Amino acid sequence: MSELLDGFKKFILRGNVVDLAVGIVIGAAFTLVVTSLVTNIITPVIAAIGGKPSFESLHFTVNHAVFGYGAVLTAIINFLIVAAAIYFLVVLPINALMARYKTEPDVDAPTKDCPECLSNIPASATRCAFCTVEQPAAA
Repeated sequence: MSELLDGFKKFILRGNVVDLAVGIVIGAAFTLVVTSLVTNIITPVIAAIGGKPSFESLHFTVNHAVFGYGAVLTAIINFLIVAAAIYFLVVLPINALMARYKTEPDVDAPTKDCPECLSNIPASATRCAFCTVEQPAAA
């Protein structure tokens, strides 16, 4: 029984399991924030502009079968609003922040070999990052 509990404890305390659990909890909390933002701020603005915040009452009937296409349309619009909110309020700022603190050169940037240590360095570098030898000026 002790071996079983030890194995379970090792599994639970592994870094990736704990990281995943933290990510899920933060994701759930973030979902609440984004949903509240969309429900209480963005949807009323769209309703003020378009005049109708929900299309759920739209439907058509064929042989006494009711097709509620309005609920599907509302779900699609809500998805697009949430996706846009996440993109503009999270993805763009994070990408800008990551670009600002980027320490590695661009992959597509031209490079040259350092004549001293033969490391691959950016073509515009004036000093090798590996051996610190000064580089000749770029032509």
